[in-house]
Amino acid sequence: MEKQPILGIDVGGVIIDKANDDTDTSFFSDNFLNTKCTPGMFNAVETLVARFKGRAYIVSKCGPKIQQKTLRWLDHHHFYGRTGFRHGNTRFCLKREQKAPICAELGITHFIDDKLEVLSYLTTVSDRYL
Repeated sequence: MEKQPILGIDVGGVIIDKANDDTDTSFFSDNFLNTKCTPGMFNAVETLVARFKGRAYIVSKCGPKIQQKTLRWLDHHHFYGRTGFRHGNTRFCLKREQKAPICAELGITHFIDDKLEVLSYLTTVSDRYL
């Protein structure tokens, strides 16, 4: 029996633009909700979620404070409604290498990340995209 394809997506640099330049729109500032998405992200994620028939997860490395900011940013920008992504399909970890067991547990077959280091850990993921 062939495995159902399941998508995993990172947040920083993939969904949320890497605006860490000490401007008022930096994700690490008080105005983090104004941080832009990665160009074309909403259309791309909507297309991918549809192709994966809703089997998609966010898997992100960050501490508790950034986890809360991330969830608030996703809600503020209507990420779930605009992309078809399911609420609750978000997993966080504290170290990059911890994405690997999360992906294995969820059965993720495809993963998008902006760090080659992370992709190197994902040995159970057959299709990895930088």
